[in-house]
Amino acid sequence: MARRQGVASMLTIALIIGAFASAPTTVQSIGVCYGVLGNNLPSRSEVVQLYKSKGINGMRIYYPDKEALNALRNSGIALILDVGDQLSNLAASSSKPAAWVRDNVRPYYPAVNIKYIAVGNEVEGGATSSILPAIRNVNSALGSVGLGRIKASTAVKFDVISNSYPPSAAVFRDAYMKDIARYRCTGAPLLANVYPYFAYRGNPRDISLNYATFRPGTTVRDPNNGLTYTNLFDAMMDAVYAALEKAGAGNVRVVVSESGWPSAGGFGASVDNARAYNQGLIDHVRGTPKRRGALEAYIFAMFNENQKNGDPTERNFGLFYPNKSPVYPIRF
Repeated sequence: MARRQGVASMLTIALIIGAFASAPTTVQSIGVCYGVLGNNLPSRSEVVQLYKSKGINGMRIYYPDKEALNALRNSGIALILDVGDQLSNLAASSSKPAAWVRDNVRPYYPAVNIKYIAVGNEVEGGATSSILPAIRNVNSALGSVGLGRIKASTAVKFDVISNSYPPSAAVFRDAYMKDIARYRCTGAPLLANVYPYFAYRGNPRDISLNYATFRPGTTVRDPNNGLTYTNLFDAMMDAVYAALEKAGAGNVRVVVSESGWPSAGGFGASVDNARAYNQGLIDHVRGTPKRRGALEAYIFAMFNENQKNGDPTERNFGLFYPNKSPVYPIRF
């Protein structure tokens, strides 16, 4: 779910400011993250129907929600399935991942189009040592039952990057990320949660609102390679690509597993800004200056969730109210 981006990273990326055109392409896939921390949300089956009626072709859920998985059968919606709180168990032995796949993947696939398994979401501290063993174990469990087409990865927050200004200078902050980046024998992408909102909120003096929300008005040049930027999202993405290159994993694809903007609850959080950012992301039909090609991204989140903890903005990232009416007009 939406997390705080670290202040230090945000202050450095804050100076970046811009996105430029590579060759026009199309967005490969736009999905929406489906959180359930609310006591007034519609049923899982209603939610799946809402996705379909709006033309939303991807979903992320944060644990193996059996009711949601059953509702997704034969929907065609591509799914990121998180392992929830099972990271340490999945890292501990090969038997536990085998049981997890048996219970949470095999009964649903291929009727449910499970595309990626997110083995941990924004893991921090000592738990980071469990990420790579858990990914290996889950991949092995998937392969042993003929489900190697499903790719296991992990979802990281932008704080795994340091030296993010200019984007070409970016590197991974910690050694464990280099190991994760290099472990791509299955062709899995790196899942990254990318939030220009938190960068803007952390340094509005140096980041213009237009630049952070895909509106025109700012262009900045990376002095190391001459690439120019007009939106913060592309600059942040290119920082991730640069870090992957320096880790010896420049061919790894990045899937944006979360990105969004709140409509209320804090600085810069408004309906107009949320609509501009999220519609801008949906309509973003250009590769980044560094890497041309279609994007795959998941907007956070489908609904405002009234039982989320923390900053009030956390309860206002939704595209829809719990009654299924839109918070603001949005086109998919």
